[in-house]
Amino acid sequence: MVVSGPITPGQVSFLLGVIPVFIAWIYSEFLEYKKSASHSKVHSDNNLVELGEETIKEDDRAVLLEGGLTRSASAKFHSASIKTNLMRFLTMEDSFLLENRATLRAMAEIGAILVYFYICDRTNLLGESTKKYNRDLFLFLYALLIIVSAMTSLKKHSDKSAFSGKTMQYLSRHQTEEWKGWMQVLFLMYHYFAATEIYNAIRVFIAAYVWMTGFGNFSYYYIRKDFSVARFTQMMWRLNFFVAFCCIVLNNDYMLYYICPMHTLFTLMVYGALGIFSKYNEIPSVMAVKILACFLVVILIWEIPGVFEIFWSPLSFLLGYTDPAKPDLSRLHEWHFRSGLDRYIWIIGMIYAYYHPNVDIPNGQPKWLLSLVPEYPLLNFMLTTAIYILVNIFSTLPCSANSFDYIHLFIFLSSCLASLQISHRLFELTNTLKSVFIPTKENRRLLYNFVAGIAISLILYCTALILLQIPHSRA
Repeated sequence: MVVSGPITPGQVSFLLGVIPVFIAWIYSEFLEYKKSASHSKVHSDNNLVELGEETIKEDDRAVLLEGGLTRSASAKFHSASIKTNLMRFLTMEDSFLLENRATLRAMAEIGAILVYFYICDRTNLLGESTKKYNRDLFLFLYALLIIVSAMTSLKKHSDKSAFSGKTMQYLSRHQTEEWKGWMQVLFLMYHYFAATEIYNAIRVFIAAYVWMTGFGNFSYYYIRKDFSVARFTQMMWRLNFFVAFCCIVLNNDYMLYYICPMHTLFTLMVYGALGIFSKYNEIPSVMAVKILACFLVVILIWEIPGVFEIFWSPLSFLLGYTDPAKPDLSRLHEWHFRSGLDRYIWIIGMIYAYYHPNVDIPNGQPKWLLSLVPEYPLLNFMLTTAIYILVNIFSTLPCSANSFDYIHLFIFLSSCLASLQISHRLFELTNTLKSVFIPTKENRRLLYNFVAGIAISLILYCTALILLQIPHSRA
């Protein structure tokens, strides 16, 4: 196995941290198996009623544990000091490992996924292949996916607005989540096939994501009025937790995952717009001033030459990127380009979210037709995509009669399913660890966890530097 590129201190520090977690998780699973075996042996002579009751209790406990930490374990973890928890982990205390088995499993799973990414992207263990775009195959797979998904997606949902209490007819949580899902499928297919002819559609989808960033965050903060440190930290965790580890393990620049800094930036801007003088958000004139201020900030930073570089230059170490194909460009060029493409659409999302609770279908309009859009987002997405394909693809070239390359079909289906499954699992694991390490209403513990995380990271990094210097000292 050949590794591309030198081993970095970040990669070594990741291994130093994840190996003990793997060992602790495997040992905790062994302890749980041992405990379950002894438990079943002790109660093997009980009567059927007692056995049934005990089984139900055991199943309930297992269900709670599969979903995350049990309440007692979670309470113990948060009540104990960080030093105590760390010492119990290092000494492999049985009770601690059993209490936090779900957390260890989540950390081990994320570590395994990152190792898998490294093997795929930084070694020659798995062979490379050239991307081949076949329009017929692309459209066939997408149509097949729509047909299968339509069996479960065409459902009516009656979500109620937390602001007005009315049933939400437009852009409920179910609709926006499905909207995002279909765009993610096309993102995956676009990159897998290198389908450059649908680039315009992908650009629209990215703008739609940024629009939903403004819409979703405005809706939450305007209605919930939760500007707490814990909520802010949870939001940043959700956006950047996994991508930070990808940058460390794969030794990539943050800008290669440009969608993450983009969403982080526009989320921060929505948070700042509503968080400043938040007690006046109910006054329409104040909200109008805030929206106008958002436009002025964007104009100042992105439209006036030179301001963007001055404003972002202190963060060039984080947002900078040198394109090997264009080494003469500024390191902030990529960030300027990506963030500037959709610099206004998040404000449009905020405006729509402000009026969204009062949106209703006017009398005299064909409600049965208008209701197709909110109640059947899949149908709406199908129609929109079909129109785009017909206008922008089939008008250029006639359909070819090439036969399908079935091996690529099966490879794509496997890759697509694996990617979506890993993505969904990562979402669950990120939320599991978020609930463990970011307490909701304990700012002091949140600060302690942050300081402890920085300290542990520094220790691992310094140890990695020392280990990497050993081969050089021997030479």
